[in-house]
Amino acid sequence: MTEESERPDPHPEETVEHTEATAPTPDHVGIDTVEALVRQQLSRALGGRRGMLEAGVPGIVFTLVWLVVKDLQAALIGSLAVAGVALVLRLVQRSTLQYVFNAIFGIGIGWLFVRIAAGSGGSESDQALAFFLPGILVSLGYTIVLGFSCLIRWPMLGFMLGSVTGDPTAWHDDPQVVTLCSRLTWVMLLPGAVGVLLQGPVWLMGHADVIEVDLAVLLITILRTGLGWVLRIGSWSAMFWLLARDATPLSRAGGQHGLAPQTD
Repeated sequence: MTEESERPDPHPEETVEHTEATAPTPDHVGIDTVEALVRQQLSRALGGRRGMLEAGVPGIVFTLVWLVVKDLQAALIGSLAVAGVALVLRLVQRSTLQYVFNAIFGIGIGWLFVRIAAGSGGSESDQALAFFLPGILVSLGYTIVLGFSCLIRWPMLGFMLGSVTGDPTAWHDDPQVVTLCSRLTWVMLLPGAVGVLLQGPVWLMGHADVIEVDLAVLLITILRTGLGWVLRIGSWSAMFWLLARDATPLSRAGGQHGLAPQTD
């Protein structure tokens, strides 16, 4: 031990005050906690009400145009036009384009499935129904991947946390962090899982002519947009409630390294 290290702190009261001021508590969680960091990342990923509208409105426009004019091309152009307007607004405001691009990508994949249905000899009604199949398949895959990640105790939310702290896997060393991320991941997958369970049978019945295609398209739109938004809002509310209960020091997510969020 060196002589310098043996010297007493000349300002012990200031050191104590600084420690007490920066220590996280359950009543006031700063960015130095796992919960606060996950809340921040979730807010960015979910996009808020505007992100939800940008993702959902093009599908609503597609359905309304199709049901009114029975013109598949007009329905596709209408949905793409709405996404285009949202894109222009984002560009003018210089805000993130992520959510608009998600909508445009969804329309593009839907159009691809429409072309596949047309190439297979499907009627225009069958092609309209095919537009909604990618969303159901994506939700199914999303549910399977997230559920499997929880079952093997490597929840996907943990990797989101690790990408920010600087070590993608160190969070797994702490059972409390793993449990928190598992709970959040289970809650996150519920809207997609419920959507698949409800929309899948409707799509199959429409495809098999058990019910009219127009009815199937309308029901899927209602389930995806109306009920889907309600489920997502409920899921996000439950996630933020879970994140408000505890205050896990962020250093625990970094294992033995005590990592803090990376900054530019």
